Amino acid sequence: MPVFATMIAGVGNIVDVLLDIYKWVIIIRALITWVNPDPYNQIVQFLNKATEPVLRPLRKLLPPWKLGLDFSPLIAVLVIHFLLQPVMRALFFKIVQMFQ
Repeated sequence: MPVFATMIAGVGNIVDVLLDIYKWVIIIRALITWVNPDPYNQIVQFLNKATEPVLRPLRKLLPPWKLGLDFSPLIAVLVIHFLLQPVMRALFFKIVQMFQ
């Protein structure tokens, strides 16, 4: 069983890294919107397609302020950083403990 626990720990590390990368994708998208990007640029299209499924529901819950500020990227990064990552780490840690 230690091999299985090691595999689960590896999956947990991969999920942790993927969540970190996704946080940076959201941050980059938020920063790019400040410079009026070309909507036909492939990088901009990728960033929009990758982040819109997460940001759209947050925008419905928290509409933009009167000044045009969109706080949905900030909320998404905070949720990933303070809720999702610790929960995923704890879950994988518990699973690894079960199989040791």
